[in-house]
Amino acid sequence: MDPSLDTWDFSPLISLWIHRFYIYWGFAFGISLWICFQIVIRKQLGKDSNLMDFVQSSILKDKTSQEKSLSKATRDLVTNGYISLQEKEVFVSGVKIFYGSQTGTAKGFATILAEAVTCLGLPVAIINLKEYDPDDHLVEEIGKNVDKWLWMLGAHRVMTRGEGDCNVVKSKHGSIEGDFRAWKTKFISRLRALSKGEKKSCGGNCKKGRCKSSQHGSEEMEPGSPAQDGLHQRDTEEEEPFASTSEEESSIEDHQSLSSVVDVEDLGKIMNHVKKEKREKEQQEEKTSLFRNTVKNEASERRAMITPALREALTKQGYQLIGSHSGVKLCRWTKSMLRGRGGCYKHTFYGIESHRCMETTPSLACANKCVFCWRHHTNPVGTEWRWKMDQPEMILKEAIENHQSMIKQFKGVPGVKEERFEEGMTVKHCALSLVGEPIMYPEINRFLKLLHECKISSFLVTNAQFPVEIKNLKPVTQLYVSVDASTKDSLKKIDRPLFKDFWQRFLDSLKALAAKQQRTVYRLTLVKAWNVDELQAYAELVSLGSPDFIEVKGVTYCGESSASSLTMANVPWHEEVVRFVHELVDLIPNYEIACEHEHSNCLLIAHKKFKIDREWWTWINYNRFQELIQEYEDSGGSKTFSAEDYMAKTPHWALFGASERGFDPKDTRYQRKNKSKDISGC
Repeated sequence: MDPSLDTWDFSPLISLWIHRFYIYWGFAFGISLWICFQIVIRKQLGKDSNLMDFVQSSILKDKTSQEKSLSKATRDLVTNGYISLQEKEVFVSGVKIFYGSQTGTAKGFATILAEAVTCLGLPVAIINLKEYDPDDHLVEEIGKNVDKWLWMLGAHRVMTRGEGDCNVVKSKHGSIEGDFRAWKTKFISRLRALSKGEKKSCGGNCKKGRCKSSQHGSEEMEPGSPAQDGLHQRDTEEEEPFASTSEEESSIEDHQSLSSVVDVEDLGKIMNHVKKEKREKEQQEEKTSLFRNTVKNEASERRAMITPALREALTKQGYQLIGSHSGVKLCRWTKSMLRGRGGCYKHTFYGIESHRCMETTPSLACANKCVFCWRHHTNPVGTEWRWKMDQPEMILKEAIENHQSMIKQFKGVPGVKEERFEEGMTVKHCALSLVGEPIMYPEINRFLKLLHECKISSFLVTNAQFPVEIKNLKPVTQLYVSVDASTKDSLKKIDRPLFKDFWQRFLDSLKALAAKQQRTVYRLTLVKAWNVDELQAYAELVSLGSPDFIEVKGVTYCGESSASSLTMANVPWHEEVVRFVHELVDLIPNYEIACEHEHSNCLLIAHKKFKIDREWWTWINYNRFQELIQEYEDSGGSKTFSAEDYMAKTPHWALFGASERGFDPKDTRYQRKNKSKDISGC
């Protein structure tokens, strides 16, 4: 053996070989850290690069001096997070501040901002979203010289919509983003695109599109803090009323929109300037107060309920619009009875002559957005009367004239019976159930009085959200209350009411109904898989309102619509409705099944007081009612009357169990094949 080999020591190499796996792990860990570091750095550089590319592309659009000053303002926004007040004077011509607040925080903050803007010599307007109708103003104002729109929203109450999503604007009319009707306005659709594309106004607590500060658990936040109020600011000087996607907007946005978003995290810096300006110019307070009062007076002016867009939509649906908030439409059962093809279920249950019935409403607005609304929510919504008001004399006069005009169109139509055509020209009944909430109309009692003076019976339907109005309502021929669900959760799911205290209002309305002496009716609409399993709860509601009658009807499918998720699977069969009625009657001992109208998938449950000598008296003696209501009016309301005073005997063919199943034998039932959809009716 070579003695030189003995001088070599291989123990270190052997040790490295033995521990090679630890070395590999160390290298792998180091490389992983380096990769993660590179990813973080590149993301940050990517954000800065995108922002600077956006700035540079905007700068290249114009070479004017105004564009140079705007570019500097943009750099200030990128580097400092806010735009100096002095530079705003260069390109801001006016400011509108919209606020929505439950506790007053956003309102106070909006006032402070308005005072600061006024100190700069700019016109400013403070508008409460509760008093602002976007359908009436947004499209009209986009062409005016209005530079800045500020959206001041209380995060705790105003910006939440159950799930805490950020960028949700709510007003008195409901959630703007969540409301399926709001984005039909092309101008607002652009605001929506910005809201979804630039989440910078939720107090700096957004994470993956969720707003921590707007969760219901935000009670722990300090009131008045920047995180408690969100600020949305939008430049609209050259905005065009055309909808576009957020991707399109990012490439064609006008250069003045560079200053359109202010991060609420940096409001502290802005407020320092605001306070300084406030101390230096306190003498401007009187001027600011005077301007705000002027704006408030302008906002308080009443607007027409029917906007041009709404008028166009309702006219296409066959409405004859009256004045600024009323309408009339010809019911499909009116057409049917003119031809001798049978009347509606009201003819079977109460003796209405369908060809002499006028379906109308003095208020197209409603306080609910029911999932089964056959009008697909083209009508306006609201919780109180805030529109111009037409006089009831004009409404009734034009309603009758329009109804007669539609009847005249059937003259000479094959199948129309001449005697019924002549009778149809004289209105005898009025179904105030066309659309909306008739009881919202402030002069509803005067309107009812005019109907009765014309010897027209009144059938008024309400959605049980106005208990005070029900209590103050003068006598009507028959008063309906829609009872679409029997629990708070299901009522919210089906009716989608606008009132926050909708359940208490619902219960109070039923109590007010119990105090009425004239005929009262519960109107139950069964939606399969939604409200057909609440029998005991329905029975409790019956004991609360003690109605004279209970109409149980299967929901009518009105076709596909973005307003509703209902399908034909939610429409119960007539046998299912009959089974439900049997089970309900077993729980309410003072009631029995009285009548049936199979064609309408409807049954009538009546109180036993209308069963005399084993015979039902559910029909109405209309001539006797007119005599009683005249005596009531002549006595100044002192001489009252009850439902039993004007009842009439029900014919045999209308009774439950009869072979006719509610179809009048005087008429001929007509079966159509491949019939087209017709969603009209009462």
